[in-house]
Amino acid sequence: MGFSCRIPCVKPLLNNRRRQKRLAWARDKKDWTAAEWSKVMFFKESKFCSSFGNQGPRVWRKRGEAQNPRCLRSSVKFPQSVMVWGALSYAGVGPLCFLRSKVNAAVYQDVSEHFMLPAADQLHGDADFIFQQDLAPAHSAKATSTWFKDHGIPVLNWPANSPDLNPIENLWGIVKRKMRYARPNNAEELKATIRATWALITPEQCHRLIDSMPCRIAAVIQAKGAPTKY
Repeated sequence: MGFSCRIPCVKPLLNNRRRQKRLAWARDKKDWTAAEWSKVMFFKESKFCSSFGNQGPRVWRKRGEAQNPRCLRSSVKFPQSVMVWGALSYAGVGPLCFLRSKVNAAVYQDVSEHFMLPAADQLHGDADFIFQQDLAPAHSAKATSTWFKDHGIPVLNWPANSPDLNPIENLWGIVKRKMRYARPNNAEELKATIRATWALITPEQCHRLIDSMPCRIAAVIQAKGAPTKY
């Protein structure tokens, strides 16, 4: 009958109200040009674990390779992990920020002050830019909104639960795939590996990711606000 057993893709839950908001947002942005998107700086965090390089639920292997370390999925009770923030723009990527504490509005404003602003200077210089962030509580807090207004930074309105619209999510995926076979022994080695891999990201990769925005928006419109392949 044409059915195959497959592992389902994981997507954020979108109720009807959120789908309608995504659709309205996409329709509002559908006429944005590549030049307009090149002015946007995407800013997002990602979590890395020392055991993240382990294989997923399936591997490709030959007969007799069942015990090959590259074909095993290890079990780690308390893996080392780090939370890192990064910036993506058409000009490239900005410096990384590693966090130890839980992110609240005050911590997020501190990160913005000491890492986002220098990244904006590095990537955009004196040119105007638009800041992109998701709707995490620390980002949407009233104090955070006031911080951005006080610094004269325009913030791009963004629909909730929409990582498929955010190209920096794909960039983090690229970094993690490049680190697939890395085996850091501790948090400092993990940070060093992330920094080295991040430094390999080219402006051309950033161009392709941001140039995909019109296609992402068209896909949301076609899906009537539902999740897309991105």
